[in-house]
Amino acid sequence: MDRLCCFSGSYSQYGGRSSSGSGKGRSHDGLAKYGFSLVKGKANHPMEDYHVAKFVRSQGHELGLFAIYDGHLGDTVPAYLQKHLFSNILKEEEFWVDPNRSILKAYERTDQAILSHSSDLGRGGSTAVTAILLNGQRLWVANVGDSRAVLSKGGQAVQMSIDHEPNTERGSIENKGGFVSNMPGDVPRVNGQLAVSRAFGDKSLKSHLRSDPDVQDTFVDNTTDVLILASDGLWKVMDNQEAVDIARKIKDPLKAAKQLTAEALKRDSKDDISCVVVRFRG
Repeated sequence: MDRLCCFSGSYSQYGGRSSSGSGKGRSHDGLAKYGFSLVKGKANHPMEDYHVAKFVRSQGHELGLFAIYDGHLGDTVPAYLQKHLFSNILKEEEFWVDPNRSILKAYERTDQAILSHSSDLGRGGSTAVTAILLNGQRLWVANVGDSRAVLSKGGQAVQMSIDHEPNTERGSIENKGGFVSNMPGDVPRVNGQLAVSRAFGDKSLKSHLRSDPDVQDTFVDNTTDVLILASDGLWKVMDNQEAVDIARKIKDPLKAAKQLTAEALKRDSKDDISCVVVRFRG
């Protein structure tokens, strides 16, 4: 049911594993399939992207759990999220009656846990984009930061997440006593440091950052064919419709994910590039 393979990388103290590599799997009924591909970027540090892609049974239902976590200043926070975020969501008492509220609460509680473990986890942080597929019929997507989820409905790209960039949330940052600067470099950054306005962790910046996610949900109907989750290493060099067009042409979601990461590399993306592709109804 859940077939993860082809990992490489080192274990963190929290039991996660850096997820450079690729793999695939399918739902119990075989109608939904996924593939993932993760490629280390050109920066001189270890891989900082982590992912989740699996199907699990819970309370008589089948859940597809998919995520991309893009770390910065180290890989300990994304490794922690890989291990804990989905379990924290599913542990919420209200999950089966109010998934949206449960996702919001679990994101906040997970961030509080990360901050309270900062002596172990360090000063870094992570974005997150998560997708929960219930019985192949309903989809909830949540995100913090600029990792993105894009759905294909009738071949048209529909962005299911919101990029949390410093310029678009400047008011919130300044109201909390922070500032947005394009120095150093030419990318807007919170306090001249972080290029996203919401993130897990980042204890030194947390008073000026948010960690609450945006949550969107939709029904998976017969026009819904592909879901793509990816880190900004992909989205910096490819727009939503281009990614959907590539993924839809390739039946095998593993091959589609590999094609997307290969295309991002070809376009000279310097960042870690991580991608999960889910194809509905086989």
